[in-house]
Amino acid sequence: MNNYEKVVNLLIEKNKTVSTMESCTGGLLASSITNIDNSSSIFKFGAVTYSNEYKIKMGVSSAVIDKYTVYSAETAREMSRAITDYTGSNYGVGVTGQINKQDPNNPYGSVGEVFISIYDKGKNMFYEYDINTDKSTREENKVFICDYTIERFLDIINKE
Repeated sequence: MNNYEKVVNLLIEKNKTVSTMESCTGGLLASSITNIDNSSSIFKFGAVTYSNEYKIKMGVSSAVIDKYTVYSAETAREMSRAITDYTGSNYGVGVTGQINKQDPNNPYGSVGEVFISIYDKGKNMFYEYDINTDKSTREENKVFICDYTIERFLDIINKE
């Protein structure tokens, strides 16, 4: 059983739900979760918010983006909280960063640095991770980020 299956099964067992707001992973995390049988009982919503405009429309504070940039732990935190609030999920996952090349629309931060936040609404707690990607292709980096994220999420829900 892979980690995505473990997460889905544990969330079903615990009667919990999750939603995602992804930027650099382009919805791969949501897709990977929904590839698992019975995921419809635990997965509420996935948003791909490449632009600042749509992060803000989904509930991310523009003041946070302005102060810390779109590529920051603070923005990932806002993404995870906003998607949880929007959907009423027990958990929200936010992922933002730059992989493989500089974003011409947001020339801040380091290429290869990715920020992940997992929000546990019941505990009002954020779990935050800052990782660096080093794979040669965008696709390989997206898989690496999603696999890392699901491992951290599995650790979190296993502790409940």
